[in-house]
Formats: sequence, structure tokens, C-alpha cells
Amino acid sequence: MSTHAKRERLLLADLLESAGPGAPTLCQDWTTRDLAAHVVMRERRADAAAGILFKPLASRMERVMAEFAAKPYEELIQLIRSGPPRSSPFALKQIDEAANTVEFFVHAEDVRRAQPDWTPREIDTVFADVLWARLERGARLLGRKASVGLVVRRPDGRTAVARRGTPVVTVTGEPGELTLFLFGRQRVARVEMEGDKEAIARVQDAPLGLPT
Repeated sequence: MSTHAKRERLLLADLLESAGPGAPTLCQDWTTRDLAAHVVMRERRADAAAGILFKPLASRMERVMAEFAAKPYEELIQLIRSGPPRSSPFALKQIDEAANTVEFFVHAEDVRRAQPDWTPREIDTVFADVLWARLERGARLLGRKASVGLVVRRPDGRTAVARRGTPVVTVTGEPGELTLFLFGRQRVARVEMEGDKEAIARVQDAPLGLPT
């Protein structure tokens, strides 16, 4: 596994373990057990995970996820830590890095920021640049459901357009916070927003991000 994806995987596993199986998360109405089952299913049952993107397969996905959720919680955590089996596409370093780095970062914050005493995570500059590079490439996909123009901006002034249109809302923050914002975690992302008051309210409530 690649460095960033592996680190985020282990951090997610640690947070899930510390929170316990019944803790809330920011991901839909899932508990930590549900989230752990989702992560394991996504890597180990590609046939079921296809339901994330293809709605006709959603019922199969939910059934398989429920089967994983019924396993002992400690087993789910260990399956996350150990990584995907060799037969999984995620076992390839390039795919692991491309598909899991941001996925695990966001889900780790889903666990962390659902707790009442959460504190921001310090992100090193190298990883911040990795997250920003992903945002630059994926901003328009993530922001496609915003109903107004949407621009994300780093404190140093670098920007990415998430959606063209008017009025425009500009969201400023560190790459990790902007990542959470564009993945639909607007309410917990520590950012500053500039623009029309009504437009800002619409962005805060917009269904940003990708399918879970």
C-alpha cells in the first residue's frame, strides 16, 4: 500500500476502535459499525460495492453490508487494518493511492468530528498538497449539485472552480477543510465563506460530494 493511503487507513482503524461500535458518525445516519462494514465491503466485495454508483444494485449492496455489520466489531477493524485481499483491485498500490487516500481521510473525520470533544487535526504540508491536487482535479464533480457558483480557495490564494454560475460563493480554508466541505461535510468544515447571504445558505445545504 502507498504511504498516504496506508497512513489514513490505520488512522481510520484507530479512530473506529477508540470510538466503539455504536458511536455516531457524520456519514448519513451510520454508526461506527456501519461505517466499518461499508469500508470492508467496498474493498472485499466489488460485486456489492457497485451499488454505490448503480442504484439497481443498491439492495444487494445493503444486504452484503448488513452481513459484514453482523460480524464482531473487532474483526471488522482488523480487516480494515490488514487491507484488501490480493484479489481486490485496491491491493494495487496505484489504485489504493488513487481511491483510498481521500476516502479514508474523509471517513476518519466522519468519526472524529461526530464526537463532542473533537479537535482539528494537524496536516503536514506534503499531505495538504496531495489533498489540494485531488480537489483541483475533482472540484467540478464534487460541486456539481451546488445551485450557485462555487469557488474554493487556499489561504495562499490558489483557487479551484467547483461550479460555474452566479452568484458566486468563495470558500476559503486549508485543503483538508476544503476537502470535507466539498464532500458534503459543510457544517463541520472550518472555512470562511464570502458571497451573498442567501447564496451562502444554499451552498451550506447543497448535496455536495460523491455517492457514499
